[in-house]
Amino acid sequence: MTDLEDKLSRVLSGAAQHAPQASPGLAATVRTRHRRRRARIAAAYAAAAVVVVAGGAAVTVNAMGTSAAPQPAVNATRAPTPTADRIPPPVEKVWPQAVRKIPAKLPDGRSYYPQLLLDDHTLVVMTGVQDGRRQFLWSYDLRTGRPTRIAEIPRTKGSAIFADGVAGGGGHIVWWASYKEAGSPRVARIWTVPATGGRPRPVTDVPLGDVMKEGHINGLAVAGSDVVFAYEKGGVYRVPLSGGTPQPVKGAERHHVLQWPWVGVHKGKAVFRDLLNVETGERRDAVVKSDEEVGCGVDRCAGVAVRWKTVKVERRRDSSGKEIRCGTRRCPDTARMQIVLRRFVRDRDGSRERALPTGFQRGDDAGLERFFKVTLTGPGGRPVVALYDADTGRSADLGLRPDPTGSMAIPDGGLDRLMTYRIKDEMFVLDLAAIE
Repeated sequence: MTDLEDKLSRVLSGAAQHAPQASPGLAATVRTRHRRRRARIAAAYAAAAVVVVAGGAAVTVNAMGTSAAPQPAVNATRAPTPTADRIPPPVEKVWPQAVRKIPAKLPDGRSYYPQLLLDDHTLVVMTGVQDGRRQFLWSYDLRTGRPTRIAEIPRTKGSAIFADGVAGGGGHIVWWASYKEAGSPRVARIWTVPATGGRPRPVTDVPLGDVMKEGHINGLAVAGSDVVFAYEKGGVYRVPLSGGTPQPVKGAERHHVLQWPWVGVHKGKAVFRDLLNVETGERRDAVVKSDEEVGCGVDRCAGVAVRWKTVKVERRRDSSGKEIRCGTRRCPDTARMQIVLRRFVRDRDGSRERALPTGFQRGDDAGLERFFKVTLTGPGGRPVVALYDADTGRSADLGLRPDPTGSMAIPDGGLDRLMTYRIKDEMFVLDLAAIE
């Protein structure tokens, strides 16, 4: 976990202590998540995270893009079990050409974490992520099940994070790590190694300020003979793979990387509304109405239209009848509640708008700007995560269910073709590009 993520977690956890209890199924869906890639808009949604609490009524939007539906102030902790949704068929039945199931551990017993697809059958995975041991990158042949070691990740004294933001292109793999050596400021060191294997080589050290306030770097990508990245606070840079000093990308001084060469800014509740292609100079502005909250890709935007309503709330009391206070103060008598009017995906120019299912993960990346993760209500009110194809209207059950502790990992994925998640002893590898 980065310093920024740790701070965010503390802030949201503190706020959550004063919010009403959501249904057990909803809470389960947001507790854990794989760390293959940092979500491109998580920081933006974290900055705009809304936690409105007053005497027991609240609306919460967290950094992972999952929203809790407004709950009534009265008896919020004893909400009735929702009616079960119709659960679609398993993903391997709906899109068999896109699904591969492989062992969740390498042949030597090591757990691994998928990072990216090098090609149709080569998955890059990482070992040593959570056990504190030596960390390695491997290429995993999805046809044969054979892993081949690419490199050991160098670990430097003072390392706070290592091997984050793994990306690839042009026969190279890159990543960054946060270091602070004695007497020196903290830096994000960018590394590279040939995709065929070899000795990792440092590319450059990127100066970092106060990471608790400004964040680290993200959007790492290989662009020809260069590496590109952005500061989490904004500002896109590039540096030769051969090494050198990062140089700002002209016209992108406040931008973030969406999908290279497309960069954009975060404006309020419209993330990546305006895009710039830094290689051609082309600009794309999205149509967004005043009552909408959207996250945009290169071609489409998805989000919700909302209105806010002020409601009167009742005082909450503990088992002894004593009024529960908001910190050291008496809780307000009213709260603002967000009402979702519609959920949608549409082209940037405002055309071809289509409705999205109620449970789609707000703020989450849609694979290929087409495949949305949706949380359904299963038997007994337990959550079920499905994948919804906005192009065809088809859905598939990803097979994820809460474990005995009530936790459930949201499938890992970004804007690209790869989605991965683990169920028991199997790793599901979905190549969304294989779906027509």
